[in-house]
Amino acid sequence: MALTLFLLVFTSMFALGYPIAFAMIAGGIVYFLTTGLDLSNLTDILVIHFSAQNVLIAVPLFIFTANVMNDCDITRKLFDFIKKAMGPIRGGLGYANIMASIIFAGMSGSEIADVSGIGNIEIKAMMDAGYDGPFSCAVTAASATIGPIIPPSIPMVIYSMLTGASLGYLFLAGFLPGLLLGAVEMVMVYILSRKRNYPVGEKVPMPILFRAFVQSFPALLAPVILLVGIYGGVFTATEAAAIVAGYVIIISFLIYKTLGWRKLYQILIRTAENIGYISIIVASAFIVTYIVSREHVAVKITEAFIESGLLSNKIMLLLGINLLYFILGMFIDVSVIQLVVIPMVFPLVQAAGIDPVHFGIITTVNLMMALDTPPYGQTGYITSALSGTPLRDVFKEMLKYWIPVEVVALIVITFWPDFVLFVPRLFGYSG
Repeated sequence: MALTLFLLVFTSMFALGYPIAFAMIAGGIVYFLTTGLDLSNLTDILVIHFSAQNVLIAVPLFIFTANVMNDCDITRKLFDFIKKAMGPIRGGLGYANIMASIIFAGMSGSEIADVSGIGNIEIKAMMDAGYDGPFSCAVTAASATIGPIIPPSIPMVIYSMLTGASLGYLFLAGFLPGLLLGAVEMVMVYILSRKRNYPVGEKVPMPILFRAFVQSFPALLAPVILLVGIYGGVFTATEAAAIVAGYVIIISFLIYKTLGWRKLYQILIRTAENIGYISIIVASAFIVTYIVSREHVAVKITEAFIESGLLSNKIMLLLGINLLYFILGMFIDVSVIQLVVIPMVFPLVQAAGIDPVHFGIITTVNLMMALDTPPYGQTGYITSALSGTPLRDVFKEMLKYWIPVEVVALIVITFWPDFVLFVPRLFGYSG
């Protein structure tokens, strides 16, 4: 009865448009009152459990780093160099768009930060060069999915917190899948560029290209420092977030001279606002986790799957979970999927013997695809607003070309675990 009331309050408030955090807290209050539990325990769950998650320290640092890069023209310098490096290639700005997302992925950890920051620069450059709006928006949205797959990754930080999977190995495991996603997207750029006769890029003289490289070199070092530091065991993922954040401040102040104290203060305020929103969602999710645990929901679901025999077939289980993620991603915010659904399906994954790091990459790719999938896909709305392209045209382009490409990559990632776990195993992972 109490669980039913919780679900009723939670889903009703969510359907009425209330913030997801408020829906989870309100449902938790009703559950505690119904079961006779002390409401002070609710505060303990919200505050103490949340504050005990040291891995979450990395999240504000990655968000801060992305904000500094976007506000201080670092992303613009990166894209300018990559754009010039493409040279006389048909559809060159499409390739540059994807390459920029791969490099920016090594610093932001967020698809929304990617598409909102460097995506604005990419879309304008492409449309000014003669590319149509739907293609410019779609390739920007699709390439932004790479951001949280190649480390660092905010969704991986949350997944690690929820499941206990090693964050370091999750970061290592994301590297090859991220490059795979970039590769299949480049294949699509190649096909569409020739089919639609997109512009050929200008050949840039070597002195100008070298000058652009020199200007972007300090920014290009940021992901190198982060990845070499993590993979080399010099520092943890959380320490890496702090080091890269400090590094982008230094180069913005001393080299590019695009960051002053007033701008730094504004960036800190905006980062605090971003983190406040994320923090209340994550903290309130612990209420759901507590209720699911107390009611043995995950155990009951696992028992039902065991009785049905589905756990004996990993392929069917993974197909079912991927389909569940895809359907939910069309209508529900990814934060809800991550914070509510993962605690329920993860015991199934463990019972079926699926590697938790492998499943973490499957989950991350699904969550990023959800941001591209209509009608709820946030990247479609953002790119449409940035470019003035009708939303229906953006989503039509995504569904016709780019979503199928992402699905192909997801299938490879789902059913080829050795590919996903190759890099972690090089560094001692025994999964």
